[in-house]
Amino acid sequence: MSERTDVNDPNRPNELHEIRVMVVDDHPMWRDAVARDLAAAGFDVVATAGDGPEAVRRAHAVTPDVLVLDLNLPGMPGVQVCKELVGANPALRVLVLSASGEHADVLEAVKSGATGYLLKSAGAQELIDAVRRTAAGDPVFTPGLAGLVLGEYRRLATDPLPAASDEPKAPQLTDRETEVLRLVAKGLSYKQIAERLVISHRTVQNHVQNTLGKLQLHNRVELVRYAIERGLDDA
Repeated sequence: MSERTDVNDPNRPNELHEIRVMVVDDHPMWRDAVARDLAAAGFDVVATAGDGPEAVRRAHAVTPDVLVLDLNLPGMPGVQVCKELVGANPALRVLVLSASGEHADVLEAVKSGATGYLLKSAGAQELIDAVRRTAAGDPVFTPGLAGLVLGEYRRLATDPLPAASDEPKAPQLTDRETEVLRLVAKGLSYKQIAERLVISHRTVQNHVQNTLGKLQLHNRVELVRYAIERGLDDA
């Protein structure tokens, strides 16, 4: 960060210390600098992380109010981190801090649940203001990107919804789920299926449970009936 903030500034909001912030970036020097600037400004920096999986684990453990998140992370992309964490905790605010100003990256981040998007060329005070506003729920974007996001929202709002089909779309089973379903229909036990496919008994159970959920069925009897009706027992 190129600018420094005065921790003794009388105009600095007193409530900043109550805002819990986590910083995620795979570059240690940059990550530490951002965390240091935010802490000096009065935020409660509760954790940092250097890769996607670590970010998810630590965020679940420390429950920050604001996640300052880079998109280019090893192990798991930043947009997936955002999607998982916001999905688990809709109250979480995510401010993406990225070197990329590509429109596709910005829109993907917003669709994944990010509240704002700031370029890494921003100064320290700009970042501090962005984190404070993000914590308050304000959408914060680097100048020029806000119009892009607003235009995308308008496009989505005006696009006609796809026509509803009279016939509900058939659930999409994976090849393995279909294979397990076929063997269930033939009357094989889970143990026999596991031996046939050289997988564990638990894996067979998981495939069956996933298939029941996709087909909105309740038990093995209904599952076998479904498979027989579609001729899977003869396959």
